[in-house]
Amino acid sequence: MPHRDFIQLGLAVIDTEIAAVNTLKNRINDDFTKACELILDCTGRVVVIGMGKSGHIGGKIAATLASTGSPAFFVHPGEASHGDLGMITKNDVVIALSNSGNTTEILTIVPIIKRLGVPMISMTGNPASALAVEADVNLDVSVEKEACPHGLAPTSSTTVALVMGDALAIALLQKRGFTAEDFALSHPGGTLGRRLLVHVSDIMHKDEKLPIVNPDATISQALLEMTSKGMGLTAVVDAEQQLIGIYTDGDLRRTLDKNVDVHTTTIDDVMSRNCITVNQHALAAAALKIMQDNKINGALVIDKDNKLVGAINMHDLLQAGVV
Repeated sequence: MPHRDFIQLGLAVIDTEIAAVNTLKNRINDDFTKACELILDCTGRVVVIGMGKSGHIGGKIAATLASTGSPAFFVHPGEASHGDLGMITKNDVVIALSNSGNTTEILTIVPIIKRLGVPMISMTGNPASALAVEADVNLDVSVEKEACPHGLAPTSSTTVALVMGDALAIALLQKRGFTAEDFALSHPGGTLGRRLLVHVSDIMHKDEKLPIVNPDATISQALLEMTSKGMGLTAVVDAEQQLIGIYTDGDLRRTLDKNVDVHTTTIDDVMSRNCITVNQHALAAAALKIMQDNKINGALVIDKDNKLVGAINMHDLLQAGVV
């Protein structure tokens, strides 16, 4: 098969699935609104069920709902008939996925769901199917054709079901007023979670790990402090422990260019007085931006009273996964 044929075949699949997804625009209607309202009014969890490829899509929909403010989990309908049905309570809402709408494993447990009085939303490719008829609301996810040339492998149908699930999740997210901070709380191990949850105070060097010298210290004494604390900088404070300056590796290079005697020159003569500071309650991501904007590798940390409480450098941000 010529190389170009693979490209054409791939593009044909994409075109077919785009056309299938476009048909969903006309199905964001009163049924969609009712489905959203059922989930929004739910005091329990959203239980998603589906067999085969629909089950895989159902698992993704459940995960998306759970991470966007609608507590949800997936239950395999086959396992539900053998005990897992006990995971569904009368306070829940069920979303059942079946392209045919006649999946035996799902229809077997529908009477139990109905007996519990649990609202059920179906997502089917056949609005006249048994599952669609039994559901409180059916979301039409039918497709004109699968991308598979034999019309057998679930392709367009699974894509459309996934997009409908995303539409539900994001519509609910916005209706709930779910924020980026809320999202981060359910993703503490992810990059977003680290950027929105980690504060400067969580990762800064403080107490005995904070490099500090007084203005009468010599440059060599300041270097010993910088080396022992391993930050590439030291704060300079007065007798009342008020911040008056900073001395960094960059300052050291500039000092050496002037042939200054590091053993007799005091840090007061060479320190930077207008140092960049960050608040201890600021997000670490905000500290990163300040450091990047000012092209510095470290900054001193102050509290609400502008008192020195710590220091932070780029390595701390890298280690915390903020960068």
